[in-house]
Amino acid sequence: MTDRWLAAWGLGSVAFGGASLLVPLYIVLLGAAPVQLGILAATAAIVGAPGAIAFGRVANRVDNRRPLVIATLLGVTGSLAVIPFLTSIRSVIVVNAVLWLFVASVGPVLTMLVVDDAPEFAWSERIGLVNKYQGYGWAGGLVLGTIWPFVGSRLLAADAATLTRALFWVLAGCAGVSALLAIRTLPRPAPSAHVTDDRAVRRIGRLLAESGRGVKGATFAFSPNRLYWTTRGIDPRRLATRLDPTLRTYFVAGLFFFTGSAAFWAPLPLFLTDVGFDSGQIFALYLVSSLGSAVCYEAAGRLSARYDVRRLQSGTLAARGVLFPSTIAITMLGGAAALGGAALVLTLVGITWAGIAVIGTAIVTRLAPTSARGEILGAYVALGAIGGGLGGVLGGWAATVNYFTAFAVAGGLVLVGAGLVVSLEAFGNRSVTASASDSTAR
Repeated sequence: MTDRWLAAWGLGSVAFGGASLLVPLYIVLLGAAPVQLGILAATAAIVGAPGAIAFGRVANRVDNRRPLVIATLLGVTGSLAVIPFLTSIRSVIVVNAVLWLFVASVGPVLTMLVVDDAPEFAWSERIGLVNKYQGYGWAGGLVLGTIWPFVGSRLLAADAATLTRALFWVLAGCAGVSALLAIRTLPRPAPSAHVTDDRAVRRIGRLLAESGRGVKGATFAFSPNRLYWTTRGIDPRRLATRLDPTLRTYFVAGLFFFTGSAAFWAPLPLFLTDVGFDSGQIFALYLVSSLGSAVCYEAAGRLSARYDVRRLQSGTLAARGVLFPSTIAITMLGGAAALGGAALVLTLVGITWAGIAVIGTAIVTRLAPTSARGEILGAYVALGAIGGGLGGVLGGWAATVNYFTAFAVAGGLVLVGAGLVVSLEAFGNRSVTASASDSTAR
């Protein structure tokens, strides 16, 4: 099977990565309040789950999945092209929800396409390959946003508002060209090669739940693609009987730190704008945070196999909880020092996310009974989605008081999560530590 279509998808991912920050910056330009930024973040997170489920079910029932990918890219193209014409914050929030409904929904379809016609032993590599192309594309969108104020001002000789609107059309062009290339390059596997049986679903779900989060992980807390695959086989009644006290405590901790993380990111674009950073600098800050995560996923995996995962996770969470409100103090330095300090803090925030994502999955995997591991991993992924929605609204609301309150609340929630993870030692030490030792021995 040819992989040329992955390059086309990578180009489309440039549009996704750029839009992830450009839309928040655009409603800031329109005069958005912190609550509206929180609603924007929450709706983008919430619509992904039902969209992924609907598209995934359709993809299981059709002989040709190519139109679903092409429709997604065309839908993203249209959404990005229309946003610059909108002057109502409410309408931008609605169109942004449609945009992320398209982006989130296609995830399961991509996974099916990339493993179709491939032997099962190659699935992990195939899934990693599509994530690599999407990750590089996402980072490319942040790079484009970083350099656009310099390039666009020379090409258009326009003010900041016009340049922001023009970048939407550039990103729409990326998605449109991606759609045209996808039409020519997407594979046409035979219907008999479609991966739909229950055993395959469980295998794919586990691969996705345990895989690295990619370059977008620092600022996009969960993947509807993983949510779809890992929750397809969940039986809530059976699952409830498999969550022992240690796992229940860790899930409560997860709800705290997922919610706190989302509460930090929701009002951040408005805060960075208010302290004087321009759009290119804000894009650069998000880029270094995402790259900080991406380069540390493998290291986090190695550490989780060698050391006590409870202490690793609680330490990473504690650092993240302190870093959130410290963003306020760093930006008070002013000038280049403020930009450099913010870049350092957000890079560290990105690094902590690599630890939280990878080590957290390791903890759940080790504590879950083998017979219910897939369901429990799926529930953990769903927990991230719930936290993303709650945190978006909470962060926007808290920022109406002031930014320090918002970031302190976000950090406090993460610190509560850290405390709960530490408490696992009292009644879960043997199982978690033993698993870590087994992992090292292997």
